[in-house]
Amino acid sequence: MFTAVAAQAEMVKFTTEMTGAAVVPPTDSSATGTAEVTLDTEAKTVTWTFTAKDLSGDMTAAHIHGPAGPTESAPPVIDTSAETMTGTAPITDAQVTELMAGMYYLNVHTEKYPDGEIRGQLAAMK
Repeated sequence: MFTAVAAQAEMVKFTTEMTGAAVVPPTDSSATGTAEVTLDTEAKTVTWTFTAKDLSGDMTAAHIHGPAGPTESAPPVIDTSAETMTGTAPITDAQVTELMAGMYYLNVHTEKYPDGEIRGQLAAMK
């Protein structure tokens, strides 16, 4: 006989404050931003909302990048859409592990800063 154990769904919130100093390499931008990302461990999705102010121009792209620590760069893993600044996307088991380990960051791109004007490392709220 075997017993199935239901996995407990968990909603985990991550936040960050984005600055030019956090970009690798740093920018001289005075722009700032904030982001909140919610991981749904049962549905295997992430939902985000972010803001950016005082950018050098229009936002051309915004992504969640990883895996990388605060002093490293990595390719985008989730396109967060510069048009809406909110959204939801699926996430793999490996990405869940990397996100929980603090290895993802949000990067906002502009024409002046195509590699990213502001960045913030996502950290789980305690």
